[in-house]
Amino acid sequence: MFNTPLLDDYHRDLAAEVDAVVRDEICGAFHGESEEAHSRNLLKVLAESGLLKWTVPANFEDGANVLDVRSLCVVRDRLSYESSLADLMFAMQGLGSFPISLAGTDAIKKRILPRVKNGESIAAFAITEPDAGSDVSAIQTTARPDGSHYVLDGVKTFISNAGLADFYTVFAKTDLDKGSKGISAFVVESDAPGFRFEEKIELMAPHPMGRIRFDGCRVPRENRLGEEGEGFKLAMTTLDTFRPTVGAAAAGLAHRALDEATSYAKRRKQFGKPLADFQATQLKLADMATSLDAARLLIFRAAWKKDIEGGRVTLESAMAKLFATEAAQRIIDASVQIHGGVGVVRGSVVEHLYREIRALRIYEGTSEIQKLVIASQLLRESK
Repeated sequence: MFNTPLLDDYHRDLAAEVDAVVRDEICGAFHGESEEAHSRNLLKVLAESGLLKWTVPANFEDGANVLDVRSLCVVRDRLSYESSLADLMFAMQGLGSFPISLAGTDAIKKRILPRVKNGESIAAFAITEPDAGSDVSAIQTTARPDGSHYVLDGVKTFISNAGLADFYTVFAKTDLDKGSKGISAFVVESDAPGFRFEEKIELMAPHPMGRIRFDGCRVPRENRLGEEGEGFKLAMTTLDTFRPTVGAAAAGLAHRALDEATSYAKRRKQFGKPLADFQATQLKLADMATSLDAARLLIFRAAWKKDIEGGRVTLESAMAKLFATEAAQRIIDASVQIHGGVGVVRGSVVEHLYREIRALRIYEGTSEIQKLVIASQLLRESK
């Protein structure tokens, strides 16, 4: 499964470690709980197992701001095979805190990052607004200086962990006239005056999601990440780093779908023989397996380049996210087709996977945006 020179032995050991956590601590656990309780308990398992250490740079106390992206991908792949909610809780600890690792003051790093690592603080990443999704430069949330604080006003929506999070990395305009160059980033803690969780948004698959509001929300100046106007660059660097991991989550879902399809095809009989004996089924399984392998190669190429060569991996990350999420959608759809009527019964594994995969083609940049990113990178390189 992970037999590629793009990974080291410790990555393969990590995959086995995650599989053991999933098998012993997550499979079959927490049934009947509310989504909030389930999410918190999953985070507790991830913290106690030590997996959350991968969401924070190893030596952040010494100023390090580099994550092991291949490890992030391995963990997300193996978690999503069993639980997309566990994968989400893992991923958001990294996505929400990485801007702090990149540009936070020493004081805020030392205050927040250890709590992220041990699961004491839940992280969120707040950039999307009702009228600003793919067009980040269109955000209208504002942040104006006021003595020793900034005052934030505005609304963010479709925010993962909204209502659960202890802190939010928030992107707001400190200069409305400068477009993306007027965006700055701030850490807003959930008890900040003027901050409130407005409403929960129900999705087609379990996912803590909601809308938050800032009404004269006062944030200390030291909670600004980097300089004014550096927020857009900070957001893009963070997404560059985490987009391959979205592909990895999709690969985990697709792998589960392939396993379910293979198992079902071997035991389900039609016209006196197993579905697996029919050439049409074999062709589907071959396409599914090949697409999954190709997706993982693109994922780990992007992650390897980030880990080994450093710098921006905009092109590779966009390709990995685009191909892996689209391929996973096709693989899961084919698995549903192989299952026939059983595949569309609510509560079946493949029906659950079908609902889970859809959002991955949208968040952290839609497939259409990834294509535009890829094209712009190619055109820039051709010059």
